[in-house]
Amino acid sequence: MKLQVAVLPGDGIGPEVTRQAVAVLQTVADVCGHDFQFESHRIGGTAIEQDGTPLPERTLSACLESDAVLLGAVGARKYDHCTGAMRPEAGLLALRQALGGYANLRPVQAYDAIADCSPLREDVVRGADILIVRELLGGLYFAQPRALDEDGLSAYNTMRYSVDEIERVAHVAFREARTRRKHVTSVDKANILETSQLWRRTVTETAKQYPDVKLEHALVDSFAMQMITTPARYDVVLTENLFGDILSDEAAVICGSLGMLASASIGGRVALYEPVHGSAPDIAGRGVANPFGAIQSAALLLRYSAGLIEEAEKIQESVRRTLARGLVTPDLAGRRKRLPSGTDAIGEAVVETVADLLQSHMAYHAV
Repeated sequence: MKLQVAVLPGDGIGPEVTRQAVAVLQTVADVCGHDFQFESHRIGGTAIEQDGTPLPERTLSACLESDAVLLGAVGARKYDHCTGAMRPEAGLLALRQALGGYANLRPVQAYDAIADCSPLREDVVRGADILIVRELLGGLYFAQPRALDEDGLSAYNTMRYSVDEIERVAHVAFREARTRRKHVTSVDKANILETSQLWRRTVTETAKQYPDVKLEHALVDSFAMQMITTPARYDVVLTENLFGDILSDEAAVICGSLGMLASASIGGRVALYEPVHGSAPDIAGRGVANPFGAIQSAALLLRYSAGLIEEAEKIQESVRRTLARGLVTPDLAGRRKRLPSGTDAIGEAVVETVADLLQSHMAYHAV
């Protein structure tokens, strides 16, 4: 199979973790005989410094011409004071909008091997396996009007949603639920916000097309507590842009580190895959960044952009086995005080395990 991947390492630890994800994808290609092509381009603070813009036209064109986009992270402290189009994050938002991926999938899973990394009791997180489906192109992040007044004394954003925007992401959530435990929890603030009232009404209507999937509604404030106190009861969580951003970061306590979380932005012209974490400039260049989120984003890429389900599952299994061997980065040392490994060592371990699993699988099916 041929696959053209635009690689956007970005800022901070982005290049370090992306390098490991690409190595895993290349291993899959080598073992299985696929033809994966990787082409790197600049985005974020790195692009501002070298191209004068957080999303150069060359980068955008390459992404639109690729089969998938793999991104590391964006953000640089020297631009924290900037506003508007010159922030590194503006490049990512513009890229998302151009690619058109309206559904952001963020899986959250508790791993027995690192259960002690969570501040929650192990019996609370055990068995937790949640897929957060976040609407990505609407709400406060994109709707107009928005402005910071010139006097700097007031600012405003607009939360706006249409039935069409809600329906299309709801369909994604219900379809995903059909492949899992057939349960969707739609999260809103319908007791206060008109946009949430429209959200709840539209999701309820859409659910009628999926009679085999159970739908429940939850208010975002109470759900934020329930997801932490009883995470194992949830399957697919559907919510709007801002709520999804906050809740998915909060969900990192279930697995013990934001560095474990992957994401896929699907539904548009080209899908975008990236770890949920930021650029973490305080640890950039030290070789201690957690690459598991980026590696699992590569697994999502194979699943959704290439349809290579078996290969994607082998990557996920390799992550579980690597963790079970006690190979962790410093953020996963946990209460057991594990001796941490470096980013490269973790990546190499996953690569080795992926190769072994794929070779064994191919040998078994060749008999």
